[in-house]
Amino acid sequence: MIYAANFKTNHTRETTREYLTKLQLQLFKKNPNDKVYVFPPLTALDDYQSNDVTIGVQNAYPVKNGAFTGEVGLEQLAEFNINTILIGHSERRDILGESQEFIAKKFDFFKEQGFEIIYCIGESLEIREQGLDAVMEHLVSQFEGIDTTYDNFVVAYEPIWAIGTGRTASVEEITQTHNALKKVVDKPLLYGGSVKGSNIKEIAEIENVDGVLVGGASLKTDTFLELVLHS
Repeated sequence: MIYAANFKTNHTRETTREYLTKLQLQLFKKNPNDKVYVFPPLTALDDYQSNDVTIGVQNAYPVKNGAFTGEVGLEQLAEFNINTILIGHSERRDILGESQEFIAKKFDFFKEQGFEIIYCIGESLEIREQGLDAVMEHLVSQFEGIDTTYDNFVVAYEPIWAIGTGRTASVEEITQTHNALKKVVDKPLLYGGSVKGSNIKEIAEIENVDGVLVGGASLKTDTFLELVLHS
């Protein structure tokens, strides 16, 4: 299983260091085959050292460096040995206006740099209510321009209507969607959307769920550990 913590716009360098120190002390209890990722905000990146946690970046601009005010490029990530990135998160698509064309451009750039890419896809409640065929048509459209055969590639399915709402997709909805996605992209497939201690065991046991991408429940070490050590 993969357990990925997305801090979004939360935490500082100080609190991230405290978080990782506390996390590290408990990770000897996890399944040795499981992988743990933490995605702090850009300003919380630092020279964190851990054999058990991969530090990734939530976003970056597809450039080494240059005149892109407010953005961070490869040169800045290299300072902290970052080579893992989230791409395509619904908040970047829907709130910050990233188009599929730009997301594909970003994917290609970081693929060329050999980054591990966790690629996010998801649908709105309006699309979900139209049924699985409509959901899959929408999800498949989010792979436009994306090399789904790339080796260093993980897919995170996050129904937008379940992110931060407290509402989790049902076991049946997750099962149907993940089974259908596996036929399209044969890569590790994470589920995200209000994952927490009370539902992690149920979600982790679903066929074709290879891990979870977690927002709110990842912000405190204790609640994230509830997921990582749930078994």
